[in-house]
Amino acid sequence: MTDPLKAHWFQILLAVADGPLHGTAIMEDVLARTDGGMKLWPGTLYGSLGDLEGRGWIREVAAPPDAPTEGGTRRFYGITEPGRDALRSEVERLASFIRVARAKRVADDLEPV
Repeated sequence: MTDPLKAHWFQILLAVADGPLHGTAIMEDVLARTDGGMKLWPGTLYGSLGDLEGRGWIREVAAPPDAPTEGGTRRFYGITEPGRDALRSEVERLASFIRVARAKRVADDLEPV
């Protein structure tokens, strides 16, 4: 079993799983997807991006041609294969908890995933 990912690392990797995003878009994606439950403040976000890049789980990528240019050049980040593997491992770890909870009928009223 791998070590659990920090919650904000998991959310950042999930945000860039579909394609590269810049920092503000990552913050907005996480905020929307968690219904406001997780706000990535700039210090947390950019520190985490540095940590994830240091682990080789994300990398800075070229901005897409249609990227917004207001406010200066934005740095875009994309997930790497090792990052995708780390994300997949965390999803499997969390899914195992859900399977146990469902077997114990703790979450009978939840929609199947």
